[in-house]
Amino acid sequence: MPVYLSVHTNPDVSETAVFENFRIDVPAPEGVSGYQNPSPSRLELLDVETGHRKVIYATNTHIEAPNWSPDGKFLLYNSDGKIIKFPLDTINPQVVNTGVAQSCNNDHGISFDGTMLAVSSQTNLGDGKSGSIVYTIPIEGGDAFRVTDNAPSYWHGWSPDGKTLVYCAERNGNYDVYSIPATGGKEIRLTTAEGLDDGPEYSPDGKYIYFNSVRSGLMKIWRMKPDGSDQEQVSFGPYNDWFAHISPNGKRMVYVSYPPTVAPGNHPHNKRVMIQMQDTDSKESKVIAYLYGGQGTMNVPSWSPDGKQVAFVSFTYGDPEE
Repeated sequence: MPVYLSVHTNPDVSETAVFENFRIDVPAPEGVSGYQNPSPSRLELLDVETGHRKVIYATNTHIEAPNWSPDGKFLLYNSDGKIIKFPLDTINPQVVNTGVAQSCNNDHGISFDGTMLAVSSQTNLGDGKSGSIVYTIPIEGGDAFRVTDNAPSYWHGWSPDGKTLVYCAERNGNYDVYSIPATGGKEIRLTTAEGLDDGPEYSPDGKYIYFNSVRSGLMKIWRMKPDGSDQEQVSFGPYNDWFAHISPNGKRMVYVSYPPTVAPGNHPHNKRVMIQMQDTDSKESKVIAYLYGGQGTMNVPSWSPDGKQVAFVSFTYGDPEE
């Protein structure tokens, strides 16, 4: 709804300014983590052409990381260890049966054909240890199949043919990108640079895996061939860029950018961040949204099937409906 503001600086002249598509957000105080000290959440849709945003759900419960179903009918997000299905027609959140995967985090997503869901869930590893393990589950819910043997493993992408998963994993003190058959088996290390490599995601044509890496000094978006060859930086500029998601036609990507005041290897909650969009054949990017968010805003694939919108979560403090 437009807001009209009349300005009277001269008694003989009246001017009116019209503000549209704006919101006043109150950032969470220091110490509000989003977990132990939750802050209210908004599930939003963003038109990538106009920049118009629509809040479709607001809650005092902490929610994160929406996926958009390939048929366009629902979103999935995580909250309190559960995967929640959010039908776009009924606006009635429903818990998905994820079997033994009962501590799901914000690294989850739907296969290209819409039949399977991959989740990352904190798992008891024995001897008093636990860690994030990747599982697959039928999209309608059911038994969870354990894919990765080792932890921590954080899912981020399906191959277009549904045969391979890519994920971020810590092995021997270093976080890198790995791939593994969706049916389980031997994992393959795809990156070897020192420091954090994270957020791998296939392009829809299967030719590239996009990921983010600190190897240049800032966190930037990179891409490589599916076998790990020909690694090249593809985002530039002064910001720390995280979690690139490729549009259904493969021509665009969106990602979350932090200011350089945030350490390159960190992606905290409740920070002033931007969503940027960039053509995949260009080095130029543009900001399409400003918000309070970060971790949990857009960790996983979230494009609408028609490529016109992306779903994301923003955080605020106080009443999320305001």
